Amino acid sequence: MLPSTFFLLPAQIEVIAAGEVLRRRNETLTSVLHLENGRVLRGVYEDGRMRHQLGVVEGPFWLDAASALLERPFPVDMVAETRVQVRRLPIEEFRRGCASLPAVAQGLLRDLATGYRAQSELAVSRLAQDAEARCAQWLLNHAQPDHSGAMSVTLHQRKRLIAAQLGIAPETFSRVLRHLREHGLIAGTGNVLNLPQPHALQSVAGC
Repeated sequence: MLPSTFFLLPAQIEVIAAGEVLRRRNETLTSVLHLENGRVLRGVYEDGRMRHQLGVVEGPFWLDAASALLERPFPVDMVAETRVQVRRLPIEEFRRGCASLPAVAQGLLRDLATGYRAQSELAVSRLAQDAEARCAQWLLNHAQPDHSGAMSVTLHQRKRLIAAQLGIAPETFSRVLRHLREHGLIAGTGNVLNLPQPHALQSVAGC
């Protein structure tokens, strides 16, 4: 999308081993990485592994040009699948180089970057929805009526073990519970979660 020859790339090449994380979701960029060679996985990296792979890129390739152009945090995780070599360009230099392009080219690049980011954000959003649906279904499967007839769930296991059963990271499980709580679908503190709107929770679960 953007020729690397247009920029004066740093002479220094960073060598990164396979399995190392290059970018984290929601990371605010201070530099732009140009992948010289090797393969990099894009996706959702949780619990020490790439749990959901959304794509793979090979060098030469700008790894994070779209986010840098739009001045937005990075939408996905990036992990080196093989040993890779990258050059790191300060983001201010990258933006100055883009600003020197003709206005028509700048507009085209921003449109392409916007579409690329939208696809990445949609893919991550769908994965999050899938995790939310699994959590909602688990809550419904373990719900019991209390003395007043209201539904509640008692967490007899640690959240980390429950998350493992659901095939998600503990951080994802906690994030989903927080989201459900914010929307009034669960309530309570400690190990007992009340389900004030079981029918709404069924909708989240896709029942």
